[in-house]
Amino acid sequence: MGDDSQGWTAAPAAAERARSVLAAAWSCSVTAEGTREELVGAHTVTEDGRVLVTVPEDSALLAAAICAPRGEPSAVLEFADVAPVPLRNRIRARLWLAGWFTVEEDRLVFRPTRVVLRQSSGAVVVDLDEFTAAVPDPLTTAEARLLTHLADCHADAVERLTRLVDHDSLHGAVRVQPLGVDRHGLTLRIERARAHGDVRLAFHTPADDVAQLTERMHVLLGQASAASCPRSLQRQRTDGDR
Repeated sequence: MGDDSQGWTAAPAAAERARSVLAAAWSCSVTAEGTREELVGAHTVTEDGRVLVTVPEDSALLAAAICAPRGEPSAVLEFADVAPVPLRNRIRARLWLAGWFTVEEDRLVFRPTRVVLRQSSGAVVVDLDEFTAAVPDPLTTAEARLLTHLADCHADAVERLTRLVDHDSLHGAVRVQPLGVDRHGLTLRIERARAHGDVRLAFHTPADDVAQLTERMHVLLGQASAASCPRSLQRQRTDGDR
């Protein structure tokens, strides 16, 4: 399937993945001082991982920040990483930040003191210094467009890439869809009638922009074309696929 010396299973480190989830998220849930609010399009992120939150004047969060004894209420922020391609179980990861709010001018500033990332492989506590120093994956803001284009316009290429997947992993498969892409590789979701699994196809070297990603994908497709063809995927669909 590939040269192991090139790191075929390469994947983002936990801190990088956490920063990517934070950078891509459009909404978040905030729990502080007994209040919980769902915020949409209300936050931005600084280079060191602080979260800047703009809330209305009547927000319970703002009141909690102003009225807290030390002026710094504890809070937990939750972010969900949702796959842009329609498929089963679209939540790819969840990120929790625990820390403190302060009021600066007309916004709240959240400083994390604990970072937890949960993916399909399990939950991990991310080192705070590593989280602060990490940067989001360079393809984060383009990922949704790239994956939907691949799924909608290049289904033949996705099926060709299954030649790089272990045949046993394709047993009972009814559909294969692109689940995620980052500078290190492409992840495919293999759906079966009542279950699913994910497989990762790593690039030979990381891609730092869309142009490099295009080249890395061409390399994978070339490897797939040279690989033996597995059994054709079953074409039937089930209600659960929708």
